[in-house]
Amino acid sequence: MTETLRLATRGSDLALRQAKTVREALSSRRRDVELRQVETRGDQIPDELIHRLGKTGAFVRALDEEVLAGDADLAVHSLKDLPTEEMADLVVAGVPERAPSGDVVVQPDGLGIEELPAGAVVGTGSLRRGAQIRAARPDLTVEPIRGNVDTRLEKLLAPGLQAEHERRLIAAGEGDALAPDDAEGDGESADDAADGEDDGDGDEEVEADFERTVEEWFDSLSDLERDAMERKVETEYDAIVLAEAGLRRSNLFYEVETTRLPREEFVPAAGQGAIAVTASDPDVVKAVRDAVDHPRTRVAVTVERTVLGELNGGCVAPIGVSAMVQGEHVHVRARVLSTDGTEEVADTRDLPIRSHATAAAEFAADLADRGADDLIAVAREEADE
Repeated sequence: MTETLRLATRGSDLALRQAKTVREALSSRRRDVELRQVETRGDQIPDELIHRLGKTGAFVRALDEEVLAGDADLAVHSLKDLPTEEMADLVVAGVPERAPSGDVVVQPDGLGIEELPAGAVVGTGSLRRGAQIRAARPDLTVEPIRGNVDTRLEKLLAPGLQAEHERRLIAAGEGDALAPDDAEGDGESADDAADGEDDGDGDEEVEADFERTVEEWFDSLSDLERDAMERKVETEYDAIVLAEAGLRRSNLFYEVETTRLPREEFVPAAGQGAIAVTASDPDVVKAVRDAVDHPRTRVAVTVERTVLGELNGGCVAPIGVSAMVQGEHVHVRARVLSTDGTEEVADTRDLPIRSHATAAAEFAADLADRGADDLIAVAREEADE
C-alpha cells in the first residue's frame, strides 16, 4: 500500500465534502490522502435526467475505473448511485455512519407538501420522488430539475427574489424595472407604478412600502440568494424535493425553509444518506474498513441494496427501500410505484439481523410476486420509449 492514498471523487461541492470526510477519517489513522477530481458521464450531461442516462452508475464508473487502472487507490460515492451488481475486482471497503436518509420539501415560505396549493409546481430529478409526490398529491404538477444542490436551490429561489428586487426598484422610482409585458394589463406603466399618487419623492415611497432601501435589502441576502438573483430559469418552481443529507453535507440545510416528508409515505431510495468507499487492493480495503466502516449502517444499506438488486429496478422504476437496525432485527419498508403514482406495492417487515441479506432477498421476492415485477416492467418499457 502506498504511503499517500489517492482518492477519486467527483468535483461537485457535495462530492468533495463527502470525500473530505473520508480523508479526515483516514488521516486520523495516520494515512495521507490526496484527492483526485474525475469527471463522470453524469457530469458531462448536466441537462439530462438521471433515469435517462442509462443504467445505474452514471456518476460511478469513471471513478472506479481510476481505481482499476491504478490511477487511484480508492473512490468515494454516494451509495445510492452505486450499482447493485457485483463489481469485478472492486469491493465496498467502507460505509461510514449514515446521515439522515429521508427527503425534505424546500419551499420559500416553509410550506409542507400537504399545504401547497393545487397546481403548484414541484421540482425533482428523481423518478421515485416524482411518483411519490403524484401519489400523495395528484393535483400538483411535477417538473424535472437537475443540477447540484446549490443549483437546484437557486432555481427555486430565483423568481421570487428577482420579483422582490423588481418591486423594490419600482418603489424606489427606478424607472424601467418592469418589462413591457409585465406593465400591460392594468393600464399602469412602470413609471406610474413607481410614482403612484404621491408627490414623486422616491425616498418617501421606499420608507412607506419597505423598511430597507434596495441596497440594504441586497446586502442582507445570503450568498446563495445573491447567486440566485443572477440565475435565469425556464421553469418556475413553487417547491422542490431533495435529500436531507445532501442539504446538510452542503451546509445549506439552514439556508432555506425545509419540511421533512413522512418516511412511511415518502420511502427513501436504497442507500440514500450513506457514502460508499470502493477499493481493490486488500491492504487499502483493510485500512478503509478499519477507519470508516460503521456496522449498523452497513447492515441497513445491505438490506436496502439487496431488496433493490433482487427487484432489478435500478434507476428505471420508482422504488423506495428504507431499513433501520433495531436490536436483533432490521425493520425494512419498501414501496414500488407506477411512474404516475396511481399503482403501488408496499410492505414492511422485521428481518433477523443474523440473516439479514437472505431475509431481504426473500422479502424482495414476495414483493415481486405481489405485483412489483409488473410495475417495474412497465416502468422499464416507458424508459426505453
